[in-house]
Amino acid sequence: MRRRVRALFVALILCLAALLPGTPAVAGSVWDYPEFPYPPTTYSEPFRGQFHFSSQSGWMNDPNGLVYANGLYHFFYQHNPHGLAWDTMHWGHATSPDLVHWTQKPIALEPGVHPGTLFSGGGVVDKDNTSGLKTGSLDPIVVFANTDGVSVYYSNDNGQTFQAYDKGRKQIDIPNESRDPKVFWDAARHRWAMVVWSNQGGNGVNIYTSPNLLDWTLASRYQAPWLFECPDMYPLPLDGKAGQQRWVLTSASSQYVVGSFDGTTFRTDWTGPQQMDLGTTYAGGTFYAAQTFTNTPDGSTVQMAWQGGNRGSTWTGNATFPATLALVSTPDGPRITRTPVAELTSLASETKSWKSQTINADKGGNLFGAIKADTYEITAQFDVKGASAAEFGFDLHARSDGTADRRVVYDTKEETLLGKPLKPRNGKVTMRLLVDRGQLETFADGGRYSLSDNVDFDSAADSQGIRLFAVGGKVKLDSATFTRLNTSWGTAQSTLASNLKGPWHAAGGSWSDVSGGKRVSTGGDGFYLSASSGGDAVYQGDITLDTAQAGGLTFRANASGVGYTANIDTSGVVKLWRPGKDIAVHSTPITTGRTYHLKVQTDGPRIRVWLDNGTDPVIDATDGTYTSGLFGVNAFNGTETVQNLNTGTAGFSAFPAGRWTPRGGTWTVTPAGLRGDSAQDGFYLSNRTSDDFTYEGDLSVTNGTAAGLTFRAGTDGTGYTANIDTSGVVKLWRPDRDIAAYATPITEGRTYHLKVRTDGPRIRVWFAGRADPVIDATDDAYTSGLFGVNSFAANTITQNLTIN
Repeated sequence: MRRRVRALFVALILCLAALLPGTPAVAGSVWDYPEFPYPPTTYSEPFRGQFHFSSQSGWMNDPNGLVYANGLYHFFYQHNPHGLAWDTMHWGHATSPDLVHWTQKPIALEPGVHPGTLFSGGGVVDKDNTSGLKTGSLDPIVVFANTDGVSVYYSNDNGQTFQAYDKGRKQIDIPNESRDPKVFWDAARHRWAMVVWSNQGGNGVNIYTSPNLLDWTLASRYQAPWLFECPDMYPLPLDGKAGQQRWVLTSASSQYVVGSFDGTTFRTDWTGPQQMDLGTTYAGGTFYAAQTFTNTPDGSTVQMAWQGGNRGSTWTGNATFPATLALVSTPDGPRITRTPVAELTSLASETKSWKSQTINADKGGNLFGAIKADTYEITAQFDVKGASAAEFGFDLHARSDGTADRRVVYDTKEETLLGKPLKPRNGKVTMRLLVDRGQLETFADGGRYSLSDNVDFDSAADSQGIRLFAVGGKVKLDSATFTRLNTSWGTAQSTLASNLKGPWHAAGGSWSDVSGGKRVSTGGDGFYLSASSGGDAVYQGDITLDTAQAGGLTFRANASGVGYTANIDTSGVVKLWRPGKDIAVHSTPITTGRTYHLKVQTDGPRIRVWLDNGTDPVIDATDGTYTSGLFGVNAFNGTETVQNLNTGTAGFSAFPAGRWTPRGGTWTVTPAGLRGDSAQDGFYLSNRTSDDFTYEGDLSVTNGTAAGLTFRAGTDGTGYTANIDTSGVVKLWRPDRDIAAYATPITEGRTYHLKVRTDGPRIRVWFAGRADPVIDATDDAYTSGLFGVNSFAANTITQNLTIN
């Protein structure tokens, strides 16, 4: 989004700020990134689109970095999650398996965590790892933002977290006002290209090229007065013919030209642009800042735009329904067509069709008179060759008193639909209407006509009529189809990390999404159950009792939760139970507000339970009542938060030890390892002690300052720590003293191997598999103590800890 907004947009923001409540936006903290600052919603509020994406709450504007990566579509967007007006831009994030069913995810780019101006930008999937940023098995998502230059941010966990490349320093410096980089793959030349809006001598785009997404060369500049903000550039085959590829260059206001691109320069012989959408194409209007997805599975070009005219009690703005773009020949030259993606049919339920009807104003009547509908699609074709009607069309959300929320009218004399030009084709007028609670999208003439609008439709039962009308005569209806469209919301998990299949369902209790996972409030037993079932398995997860008396892992259960549960209970036990029987208990102090890790392994009737990553089970029991069933979680009498519910053995790999104990910070177990989140120093300590040893492990700072191996420590973590620090050092320290440091770049998101060897007061530290130690120091403050790990002002991952 731009830094200098026009007066109209400023007025809109001030109006929204005055009318809609909200708190000022704020920068986030590194240690609790990514934040999920959204109150619960069922997405059923008045005017909330049921199949148009809107942010769970807060302000949204421009789409950013639209990509298909690792099996999901990722929709990022300009976002103020803390209020209903534009302020302190974040990158919001939602995902979808099919471009229809969207799930709100935590914040992707967050001021205070990611440096730079987090305004609009683009994104790509680096499938071939041209950047060298890949650290795991997933293809990196690389996104671009900032103003007056371009910074790079990337994710190696499919968008769950992002790191700033080169600490957010601009990889391109632009001495003029600039913003909105869009990056795309230039297949013909096997390299990347970028268009960035700048006002260097007037509106236009700078075009850059790169072999690796990190090093960019200015190739050319294309300048045009209409080319303002949020450019996009992509190839389309003319009339679907691969050998007749053309390049399209667009602006934020949906104006576009068609031309050629030789890898360096964009050229067109057009003297002026065409308009892609006929809505109000200004910032805050009904179609602005459209962007296309990169890396779509079938190679299609799919577009979404910002609709600023939609707002409710908790959100402002939505996105247009995804549309597939094509380029077709016309007598006036190539023109863009926009067609709703075919996956829309996944929402369809009731359908009714008509053929060969005459709509006659004199006789009245209404083919759609028996239909009451809130969200739906209408397609219709009219034969206007012999029409005597001056107007015809549809009244949407019509009432018995003759009023309606919107009239979609075709004027036969003026040849306009909704007041915009639409000439009949072969004597026919076709139209397709997508009607949502706050949106109306109208398509006609094979997608050459596109008009996106925001309409506050009244969803009351007496306002859900549809009238097909003609005025001043008659018109022939060749065909029409009505399709009811169901809601697209609520099909996946926003914050609960799990490899269990959905959809999940609640059996008791009220379950909602929070930054730490899934939270429940229940007066008795409440269950949350996946769609995954099994018999013999390893099942584990993290449980935090907020005010709840007990909570735990449920398995081999039916849809009501009847099965086994292994839980922690504030009465001071770990318990394995089923309805009517406590099978086994283990006495140990359990406190509220602390996260516990539970693991269950079933082998026929044998059930074992582990607590807090201890090597030995705390329960080893036998019960043959249930042999198979669903996996889920349980809470009893209060509030509880659960996270990282996974089947399989992946988790925290460490040396044999008893229970681990946190001392500061929050410690959870993901398939990648032990995650630490701490505002300052946080320790996670085993019960193992030693004086001289070799201690090693793998450490990563997802975002923040430092992660380390702690040794010879007391029960509060006081001892030695050898860490990696993103300020650019490997450091050996103890409280109040940095003993030694070795300067070396430490990149957020990368995994580093540390090894420590102690021989009396001599302490050596090896880094990244090097043959020689990078630190060889002497200190005798501590001679023996506990082994553990440390996280400082960061979120971190620790894995593969060994002691010799």
